[in-house]
Amino acid sequence: MRYKQLFARLKDSNQLAYIPFVLLGDPTEELSLQLIDRLVESGADALELGFAFSDPVADGPVIQTASLRPLANGFSVQKAFDLVAKIRVKYPDLPLGILTYANLVFAPGIEQFYHDAQKAGVDSVLIADCPVEERDLFAPSAQSLGIDTVYIAPPDASPSSLELIATYSRGYTYVLSRKGITGADNSEQETGTALIDNLKQLGAPPLVQGFGISKPEHVLKAAQAGVDGIITGSAIVNLINEHYNTPDKMLDLVAEYAKTMSNAAHNARHELNMTESIEKGSHYVDSRNNQATTAGNGTAG
Repeated sequence: MRYKQLFARLKDSNQLAYIPFVLLGDPTEELSLQLIDRLVESGADALELGFAFSDPVADGPVIQTASLRPLANGFSVQKAFDLVAKIRVKYPDLPLGILTYANLVFAPGIEQFYHDAQKAGVDSVLIADCPVEERDLFAPSAQSLGIDTVYIAPPDASPSSLELIATYSRGYTYVLSRKGITGADNSEQETGTALIDNLKQLGAPPLVQGFGISKPEHVLKAAQAGVDGIITGSAIVNLINEHYNTPDKMLDLVAEYAKTMSNAAHNARHELNMTESIEKGSHYVDSRNNQATTAGNGTAG
């Protein structure tokens, strides 16, 4: 329900959703909560929260490095759910998604995992190493407890897989910008409009693009492709990796970055519309100053 309300609101305002990713408990439980506060204050529309795992196969070296800190501190899955519960109390209307791996769901038992997720106030769970073809392992338990199951749509997905992803994803659909692992350094986007158009034609839930989304220009490309939101992860986690020993600086840098990316997401469609109007030489209204302008000749009405 929270995702539905979020995407409906953003559609009305012609904005993309900005969803930052961080690992729960990193670099410490206290700082993790402070980071989340700063992300929300900086314009996050929802949160994607990771559980530290010893073998995060979908993640690049930045997130792999970050995962070592909560693990070294003994930050368990149960402690992570306890932290999510605190976040839920502070932000009752904010969509909260969990990104995890199958082993962490199997460990306490599938039913117990989703029960704990529901109790903590989780809206969705994305299991990074569970393709849609294996959905019957987890989806029934999630559905019985009202938790959305999110699936990943990669650029090279077969038509049959895309149809399954569109049919069984709930909350939103995670669209990969490119093949491979996460990482801000490898940020060349490959996903074009064909994948996006196919998913829309199949009736998929809102499309949120991740992997390699680290700069405002990436957000503009995502908007051009027709997605409904973007996820940034490695760029934020990299700032944490570099500055966790100076917490105040870390918090300020993460907040500054998140504000930049949230502004990019919230303004991308407006920028595209304005660019198209200028290219067509049409008459448009600049919403930033409410001045009517004739594109192409620089005169104000």
